[in-house]
Parts: sequence; structure tokens; C-alpha cells
Amino acid sequence: MAKWMEIRKGADFQAISERFQITPFTARLIRNKDLTGEQEIREYLHGGLKDLHPASLMKGIPEAADLLLQKIRQKALIRVIGDYDIDGVCATYILLKGLEKAGARVDTDIPDRKKDGYGLNLDLIRRAREADVDTIVTCDNGIAAPTEIAAAKEMGMTVIVTDHHELQDVVPQADVIVNPRQPDCPYPYKKLCGAAVAWKLVQELWSRLSCPEDLICKDLLMFAAFATVGDVMDLTGENRILVKEGLKLLQRTAHPGMSALIEANELSRDRLSAYHIGFVLGPCINASGRLDTAKRALELLNTEDPLLALERAGELKELNDERKALTEKGVEMAVEQIEGSARKEDRVLVVYLPDCHESLAGIIAGRIRERYYRPVFVLTKGEEAVKGSGRSIEAYSMFEEMSRCRELFLKYGGHPMAAGLSISEELVETFRERLNENCTLTAADLTEVIHIDMVLPFSHVSEKLTEELLLLEPFGKGNTKPVFAARNVTVLESRVLGKNQNVLRMKLMDESKTVREGIFFSSCMQEVLEDLQKKPVMHILYYPEMNEFRGQRRLQLRILNYC
Repeated sequence: MAKWMEIRKGADFQAISERFQITPFTARLIRNKDLTGEQEIREYLHGGLKDLHPASLMKGIPEAADLLLQKIRQKALIRVIGDYDIDGVCATYILLKGLEKAGARVDTDIPDRKKDGYGLNLDLIRRAREADVDTIVTCDNGIAAPTEIAAAKEMGMTVIVTDHHELQDVVPQADVIVNPRQPDCPYPYKKLCGAAVAWKLVQELWSRLSCPEDLICKDLLMFAAFATVGDVMDLTGENRILVKEGLKLLQRTAHPGMSALIEANELSRDRLSAYHIGFVLGPCINASGRLDTAKRALELLNTEDPLLALERAGELKELNDERKALTEKGVEMAVEQIEGSARKEDRVLVVYLPDCHESLAGIIAGRIRERYYRPVFVLTKGEEAVKGSGRSIEAYSMFEEMSRCRELFLKYGGHPMAAGLSISEELVETFRERLNENCTLTAADLTEVIHIDMVLPFSHVSEKLTEELLLLEPFGKGNTKPVFAARNVTVLESRVLGKNQNVLRMKLMDESKTVREGIFFSSCMQEVLEDLQKKPVMHILYYPEMNEFRGQRRLQLRILNYC
């Protein structure tokens, strides 16, 4: 059972509301996000493209732009090498289109998840050399590939790295590195995704060629925003501005690929939000890299014929539907394995699913972590070794704990909240035992803490309030939806809906005697129904929203948790 804690941060909410023409209610929600300074609050509420930092501030961007212009004048062949996820695909597209518009001879390559693995490898370098590539430009990768970049240099190629990942002990000897996380980079905002870094480089390149500023924004900003949400970057500072502006462009885009993807998923343009990027559109782009090749996603973005784009978008949606079905099956198998064995008592869960597609291990691990609130590793059987992905909880540094038994791995890496590994099959059980022997997590650590913005009786919830909450969007990592609590709520009516019987629509009454409609989503609906029979009165966490269906708008409460 999660622990609920109300956020109680003080401020002069009346003064903030008067200064920024918002209600004290909104002022309190903004203060809960630790925004206190006038400039911070102004940018949060009204920040726009004019508030973005100049691209030229980023270390390496002026030098990279100069070098690319030189290569363009020489008519040298430039190859963009991206990655197989949404950030890598969008970054590749941004650089491809940005360089084409600048007059470059340019093509692309993207690694295959299963054959190549993440980022640069020697096969990609050799392919470039065989194609007479003069210059390699990486995006969303490269900072962790000193050996491969050294090989490219030995073959006589120029290498420009654009990346956003943390620097490792050995920094590649590329001709230019563009990465805001470089220790001596003066760029003020460090949390850009790979596609946003690529967009910044194109900005600088186009400005040298006197391209109109509106083209820089309208043509490619949408893809930087799309990747920012899809790569689960913090929606703070510049990222928040990029996504706000990018969503406006997405809602009215004429881009054939994006338009087709929206149509294939039957989405209403005027209601598109960060949620739809993160959970509907983005996963279609990622699915191609998971189950096939990410080059199919890049082909969609490159498609200019609307009918062909719709066909390709439909194929990506089918791949994503397949991915969702395989994920559900994997989650079911993992739960069966945990519930049917001594693993249920483990503080660190290690689940071995030999037949599971390796690209789904991280998604399944995340779902299992949500269900049990424990660190989780999901392992699958690869061609040469067992591979796996882990997802952690706040109190458990996954990379640090793996480092304590590093001798078990053929390869491993990651950070406190997520990790990847490969290991010999015969050592899987030893791995599970060692992690649990070393584990120091307490019962308190294994209790999820949910922070509540305020207790808000149903009588205070109105359509006007839901409109006011729109000021805080876009929501996502680093800028989550507010969470409200209501006490002593009675379920007056309930019915299960949905193709998968995973939606519960309810009529609720709280202690103010106000009745509101509620909706709750769960993959364990039978457990929920049993709970409701035992608890005719409960406390709930919720978020108010407007439900639009067949031209009608109705106020409803999206139930997040209950006890």
C-alpha cells in the first residue's frame, strides 16, 4: 500500500496570483513544483521561443557548423548515424532535413537493435567507409564510442558527435563534440534530448546561410518536441517551451508522415497533448526499432506522398499493437513466475523469460516495478547470452548495486533508476541471490510515497477549474499532473467497460455530498472489484478532466489511487 503525503509549501499565494493574473489555487500548485522566483514563474506560465538560449552558446556548435559548411562547399558525402529509438529517429530526421536544406550531399544509417546494439559500432563505420563517406555526424549517440570513432579517424573520416548522454571516463577524439553535458559547456540548460541538440545545430547552420527564422522553427522544432516527450526528458525550462510550441505545430501540421500517424491512431488534432506523444504516437515510432528496424520509422517521416505515408503509418501502428500484445503476455508470465515461487519474498525481483523479445524487457520490468514497487530485472535469452533490463525505485541505486557483483556480467551499464546487462545463463540464479543478499532495502524503502498537492472536495471541482489546470500543461516527467485527494468517498454505481475489461466507470459521492463521475483504469480489474465490495467508503486520489465523446463534454474525475 502506497503512503500518501500532502505537499505543504508556504508562500504568499495571494501576491503571486495578483502578480501573474492567476488564482491563488494555481499559485499554490506552482509553488508545489518548487518554482519561487519571478523569472521562473513567468517562464513557466508564459515562456516562448524568445526565451530559448542562442544555439551558439553550446560548446562545439559554432565549430560544427563551420566544419559542415566547409564539407557542403566541398560536396563531401555526409552520413548521419542515429539510434533506433524515438529520440534517435527524430534527431536523424532533423539533421538529414537540416543538411539537405543547406545543400549537403547527405544520407543516413541507423543501427539494428538486435544485430548492432546501441550506438556506433565497427560495422557501421566500415559501411560508411565502403560508401565513400567523408564525414560522419552522430546523433543521440557517440559520446560513449571512443574506440569506434578512433577507427573512423584511422580510416580518414571526419567525425562530428552530437549527443546528450553523460560523458564517460574516456572522451572520444572526434573532430567536434556537441553535448550540453560537457563540463565546460556554457549552455545554461543541460537536459535537452538528442533531437533538441540536433535542432540547435541546424539552427546555427541555417542562420549562417541566412535562412528565415520561422522556417527553423516550423520545419523541425516539432520533431525536437516529439522526441523530448518520447525520450521522457524533464519538462522543465527549455524542454517545456519546446514541447508547448511543438504541440501547437503538431496540432496543425501538414507533414505527411506525422499527419498519417495521427490519422492511423484516430486522434483528434485539437486535443493532442504530451500524453498522446508519450503513449500513442511515440510508441509507434519506437515499435519499429523494437520489433523490426527503426529505418521504417525514418521512412515514414521522409514520405512525401500522403497515401504512402498512411500505409506506412498503419504498418507502424500494427507493429505497436503487436508490441502491446507481447508486452501484456510478458507481464502475465512475469507475474505468474513471481506469485508461484519464493521470488515473491525477494526485495529485488529477477524474472527470467527466455522466450520474451529482448526489446520488451525494459517495458515489462517497468510494469512489474509499478505492480510490486520493488527493483526489477527482466532477463531474456539472446543468441549468445542472456540479456536483461532493470527498472528501479528511488531508494535503490541499480547501477551501484550491479557494480558490487560486476564479475557476474559479460557486459553491464546504466544509472540509479535503470540498467542493462548481459550474463551467462548458468549465472542467472546466482545473480538473483547476490542482489538479494546484498540488498539493504527496508520496509519503509519498499513503500511507495505519493505526493498530494491538496485535499480538494468534489464541491470545488468545476469545468472552470479544469480549464485553469491547462495553464500547467504540458505534463510529463518533471512537470507531473497535480494530484488531489477526496475523503470518505462512496461508490454509488459502477460498471466495467472496454474491449479488455480494464475500465471502471463510477458515480461517486464525497463527504460534501457532491456527486461526480469517475473513471479508473486497471489491468487487475477483478482485484479492484473485490476491493470495492470490501470498501463501500474510501479515500481517493484524482485529477479532474473534461471527457469529450461524440460532441459532448462532461466533467469527470480520473481516479489515480484509492484506499
